[in-house]
Parts: sequence; structure tokens; C-alpha cells
Amino acid sequence: MIGIDIVSIKRIETNLYRYKRTFLRRFLLDDEMALAQGEKGYRASSIAGFWAAKEACAKALGVGIGSELSFHDIRLSKSTKNAPLMSLTPAKLEIFDIKSIDVSISHDGGFAIAVVYITHNTHN
Repeated sequence: MIGIDIVSIKRIETNLYRYKRTFLRRFLLDDEMALAQGEKGYRASSIAGFWAAKEACAKALGVGIGSELSFHDIRLSKSTKNAPLMSLTPAKLEIFDIKSIDVSISHDGGFAIAVVYITHNTHN
């Protein structure tokens, strides 16, 4: 399954300015907030990319963000080569029968976009 999402970086920037860490805690885990922290504070483009990635994951699973899957069930990290990685909590991996998750995030022109590709386990 494939999911895609696009978000305005300005929209994220406005929420970050208005609600600060309260906004971030709504959808990011502590280690994700650390990834989005730059030398001069939080990078709105990175945060927008994280938002888009989590929304794209929910779309790929066909559930959206809600009772079946929360923002905090999805974890973003980076590889040793700085590529984005995505995982779900062990319980959600089992519920959705997930074999692998691939994610790509990009931002340009005032928008962040993410694509998530999920492979499910095959049962014979």
C-alpha cells in the first residue's frame, strides 16, 4: 500500500510559533523533536516533513490518524546516512501485519511532501 501527504511549511511554522512544544508533543515523540532541532531552534521544514510522513503512513494503512492509529504509534528516525526511517509500535506492526515500511520525505517551494510504501506479510 502507498500513502502520500503534502503540507504547507508555513502552516506548521504558524502552529509552532503559536503553540510551541505543546504543538510538537501532539504528534512527535521526544527523539523526533530532537531530530527536528537545529542550531537556531526547531526547523519548520523538518517538522512539516514529519507531519506529512505520519499522515502518509496512516493513509497507506487505510485508517487515517485516529483511534486505530495515533501519531505516537509511528516513529521517525534517520539512518547512518541521514535517510528517513519509519517504524510502528510492535503492537501496530502485528495488528496491521506489516513486513516493511519505506518512507521518502522532501520539502521545497513552501511545502513538505512524504510518500510511504508498506509491504504486508504474505501468508500461504
